[in-house]
Amino acid sequence: MNLWLFKQEPDEFSYKNLESTGKTLWDGVSNPLALKYLRQINKGDKVFFYHTGKEKAIVGEMLVSAGPKKDPKSDDEKLVVVEVVPSKKLKNPVGLDQIKADSSLSDWELVRIPRLSVMPVTQKQWDRIQELSKESS
Repeated sequence: MNLWLFKQEPDEFSYKNLESTGKTLWDGVSNPLALKYLRQINKGDKVFFYHTGKEKAIVGEMLVSAGPKKDPKSDDEKLVVVEVVPSKKLKNPVGLDQIKADSSLSDWELVRIPRLSVMPVTQKQWDRIQELSKESS
């Protein structure tokens, strides 16, 4: 099992929307590095859901319910999607400011490559986000 982070503008599709629908195809990824990562994802992988825009915070967890396949909405063979289902909403969202202030997270792509929409998460990073989400904001 691998760990990931996916970003999305909550005005377009939020964690609450995912909870309502029960699952979604994660699409719209076009950055070559993000697509490379998306192709490496497997059923059963865990994913942090990060709200972009004004919020800039990790708000929940998802589980990959189906691995990469060609994007059914596109003729571009390079574009892929994965299916995700909600797993749990974090007790407290973990904001980008908290993440940037934490020295143990400074080498994370979330901090280094802020425009990347799909990225790996190490076990250490995952565990630290879990700890931060338990603290009151």
